[in-house]
Amino acid sequence: MNGVEKMSEKMSEQIEEKISKALDTEMTRRQFMKISGKGLMGLTVSASLLSLFGCTQQQIDNGEVATWAMPQGLLVVNAAKCVGCQRCEINCTLVNDGVASTYISRVKVQRNITLNGEHGLYGNKDWVYFPDTCRQCKDPACGNACPQGAIYANDNGIRVVDQEKCIGCGACVQACPWHMPTVNPETHKSSKCIACGACVQGCPAGALSIIPWDEVTAAAQEVHK
Repeated sequence: MNGVEKMSEKMSEQIEEKISKALDTEMTRRQFMKISGKGLMGLTVSASLLSLFGCTQQQIDNGEVATWAMPQGLLVVNAAKCVGCQRCEINCTLVNDGVASTYISRVKVQRNITLNGEHGLYGNKDWVYFPDTCRQCKDPACGNACPQGAIYANDNGIRVVDQEKCIGCGACVQACPWHMPTVNPETHKSSKCIACGACVQGCPAGALSIIPWDEVTAAAQEVHK
């Protein structure tokens, strides 16, 4: 085999390796898309993924951990770590709107929500905090309800609001099962999560984290080695 053939073979191996990694990443992404925006309760997670997520199996069993599939990685929400300080909400609006406002934040800190059937809205349990945000639905109710067609998927697959088209009618807010969009009372325009990561950067307790897909894939494959 001459030098050119060796170089060609090496390039083929490198390309094959890249394709293989891409396929593995997409497979992992598809798996997590099925449970995106839902709790992981009932799932047994490998030690490598638990370490990556920064949680325990007990927290998963308690329904305190949920994941959202995003273009840049997996958003992991751990209610056990959330202290309800709302800094995620404040940082979201500081970055995106230039003001500190929990009301128009694209991430919402829910209080005393049902996690595992024991916590209720008016139960006598201690308060439970849970950072919540847009699920980036494949068939978004918010977008379908918008009379102006102002909600669309950008180049990264994130559902965003076209501020020029939005008339602030609030149809998207009412249509969303989780009421994630919010109409700004000053601008009269709707807004929703654009997966910028500002909430993660603002969380001092580590309740929010975005894990790159290659790291998720690598950890998921550890159990198969």
